[in-house]
Amino acid sequence: MAIESRFFDMYQKEIKPQLAKELNVKTIMQVPKLEKIVINMGLGKAVNDKSIVKDAVEELTKISGQRAIETYARVSNASFKIREGMPLGVKVTLRGEKMYLFLDKLITIALPRIRDFRGVKHKAFDGSGNYSLGISEYIIFPEIDLDKVKSMKGCDITIVTSASSNEDAYALLKKFGMPFKDIRKEEV
Repeated sequence: MAIESRFFDMYQKEIKPQLAKELNVKTIMQVPKLEKIVINMGLGKAVNDKSIVKDAVEELTKISGQRAIETYARVSNASFKIREGMPLGVKVTLRGEKMYLFLDKLITIALPRIRDFRGVKHKAFDGSGNYSLGISEYIIFPEIDLDKVKSMKGCDITIVTSASSNEDAYALLKKFGMPFKDIRKEEV
């Protein structure tokens, strides 16, 4: 199955050669690339209501284009009223074509729909070249029907790259068009 994503073609034809020159790598195989995108949605109220979990699975499946799975508590915690095996959240891991299609949708459609959006933080890298982004309202995605949303939920998106440093991962995501905030304005 050939990848038909616009972002994959852009990576192969434009971004990869440009990054090879900019990062001064010895071989083209050292150029950073996307490995996977993980979307996670925590459900605090799901402990008591199973329909919230079912709705979250359906909504995250619509957003990602791939079936989402439920996550369960591994250990009991009395202070949070959590028992082992209770559903706590929903997640999906995207690779290949679906990963590039989701990144395209995130950058070009979803992020610009956030009210008063001025860019994403450039400091959200983890030190190993992975970028994490939190979205407080997942209704920015066009697949979500506002009339059917029962409760507002947020999600965390982690973009895992093969980059060995934050600077290399920043350069890769910047080439894809990730709208980072201006560094001078963010420090204030």
